[in-house]
Amino acid sequence: MPKLTINGMEIEVERGTSILQAAEQLGIEIPRFCYHDKLSVPANCRMCLVQVEGGPPKPAASCAMACGDGMVVHTESEMVKKARKGVMEMLLINHPLDCPICDQGGECDLQDQAVAYGFDRSRFAENKRAVPDKELGPLIKTVMTRCINCTRCVRFAEEIAGTPVLGQFHRGEDAEIGTFIDQLVDTELSGNLIDVCPVGALTSKPYAFGARSWELKKTESVDVHDAVGSNIRIDSRGREVMRILPRLHEDVNEEWISDRTRFAYDGLGRARLDRPYIRNADTGKLQEASWEEALAFIAVNLEGIKGENIAALAGDLCDLESMVALKDLMDRLGSPHMDCRTDGGIFDTSVRRGYTFGSGIAGIDKADAILLVGTNPRLEATMVNARIRRAWLERGVPISLIGEAVDLTYPYYHAGTTPGDLVKLAKDHAKQVKAERPMMIVGAGVFAREDGEAVHHALYEAAESLGCIKDGWNGFNVLHNAASRVGALDIGFVPGKGGKDFRDIIAGTKDGSIKALYLLGADEFSAKAATGWQTFVIYQGHHGDRGAYRADVILPGSAYTEKDGIYVNTEGRPQFGKQAVTPPGQAREDWKIVRALSESLGKKLSYDTLLQLRERIKTDWPHLLDIDVVRASPWKAFGHKGKISDEPFVSPVTEYYKTNSICRASKTMADCTESFSKEKMLEAAE
Repeated sequence: MPKLTINGMEIEVERGTSILQAAEQLGIEIPRFCYHDKLSVPANCRMCLVQVEGGPPKPAASCAMACGDGMVVHTESEMVKKARKGVMEMLLINHPLDCPICDQGGECDLQDQAVAYGFDRSRFAENKRAVPDKELGPLIKTVMTRCINCTRCVRFAEEIAGTPVLGQFHRGEDAEIGTFIDQLVDTELSGNLIDVCPVGALTSKPYAFGARSWELKKTESVDVHDAVGSNIRIDSRGREVMRILPRLHEDVNEEWISDRTRFAYDGLGRARLDRPYIRNADTGKLQEASWEEALAFIAVNLEGIKGENIAALAGDLCDLESMVALKDLMDRLGSPHMDCRTDGGIFDTSVRRGYTFGSGIAGIDKADAILLVGTNPRLEATMVNARIRRAWLERGVPISLIGEAVDLTYPYYHAGTTPGDLVKLAKDHAKQVKAERPMMIVGAGVFAREDGEAVHHALYEAAESLGCIKDGWNGFNVLHNAASRVGALDIGFVPGKGGKDFRDIIAGTKDGSIKALYLLGADEFSAKAATGWQTFVIYQGHHGDRGAYRADVILPGSAYTEKDGIYVNTEGRPQFGKQAVTPPGQAREDWKIVRALSESLGKKLSYDTLLQLRERIKTDWPHLLDIDVVRASPWKAFGHKGKISDEPFVSPVTEYYKTNSICRASKTMADCTESFSKEKMLEAAE
């Protein structure tokens, strides 16, 4: 391992470490624009110049020079300072210097480094050049005259997103970044281009001229648009969410987030439920009511209904505390009919290892062979797909897919479309897989069929045959697409003894066996499933979406940005979501609504505060209070043997920008759907 000296401090580093990385380990700051930890090294901005004794008689780019044994490096010598000033002077030759009207102002690397390392005047009196702005879609605003050609956006689009639509063309003073043909940046990760841009060339179009960074309150939280549990920062002003940014978590989302996570926030303020409603028996229309009237109306309508005729469904965006409260209420009412699998999934919930992402999302970085079963991770879990792409790009990991043939941004072997193809693959390769750490990733959509439990068992047998489970390696993974799913399964929000599952509950609403149905944010079922109901429906949620449309009583709840709550991601990792803004109008936190209703029904729950509720969770499910810890689960047989249909696997996510009530209320997501579908139609026509 090479040992070198930087600014008089000695350090020993791994072979291949750059001078810039070594300096960071010592806490020495070296300015840079083009260098990024997660991207390849182009060494084209020259801002990271340092002086190397005994080397060439000129400054060297520290990002591209590997550490050598005995090197003596200076980062603050007169030569280096003069070089940095010259580089900064050159970068600002054509920059418009429009900081007062630039959305990057206050968060701009160019601004900060110009102050810290730049020259206090310019020797260039020539006219500045202008570069035409590019149309990259409804999410990214471009002011290309500000661009310093660092190529971070080009490298991100090609290496991380896998959609190489950006490039640098022309030479010298005419060099510019753009698309070679007029093309939108059609990737679910496009918003990260804004983060990697060190200047104001690429900024958020929905956020444009919305606020300055220093005006915003910053709240650390987690995302609920999929089951990855991406760590985010919610920036708000007053009670309005102004933007959502990624927060670093190397084991989950690294430093990226998907476009749905980043841009759907405008849906939080549209089509909101901000007061209770009850349905007028005479007119059949919903009318405003007070909380007391709504709770009393429910109590009157539930009077005389036995527990065996009451059911509850929990939706995809629910926090853990509200589901525990509703489960406790259903238990007190004597009802075993409850389910969280509103996608119609049927699988064995008795073995935790059979429904979690056992290797962990970061485990993808260790896998040396990946089999995808019935999933399109690009749409179902964008951050997981980015990791899989990196495994292929950097380590050449072979990838196979059983399911729909789709564009995943990396090549794969298409091994079939049906469960029969999975059984055949497992049989043909039983005990013959040479990979040391093979991984199987199963989409939640494979269980949304009548033979779900039989498929679940077939997956267990396939994992055993293909060597996915061995000492020191847990390669069987279920990739959920609902933020609430694993937490709900952990607490047992599934049918109790003799209870009905989602399909039977829906059937019961039509044949009259279910006389009262409680929908806790449950919107993700088809219009066909919601027709012909002969039951009293209570809907608790934050948007006037599919569930509210059918409700007899509406109880306005809080969205994920408006309450403190625990969310358990697809790995089984509990994380805190924190309140950033207050709920609108008379909306309340969901667990509080359930607690108030329990008192109206004469079935008062035993907790009055969030702390007491979490103590109750800790009593029965202590692992759910181990925040940011993935508790290992034992591997044992799951599912049940049975006849398996030859019906092909189908991904449950078909409209990426309309997967939940928040997205469906978002104008930005609607614009994305229109823009990208129109572009695909034009491509098909060509």
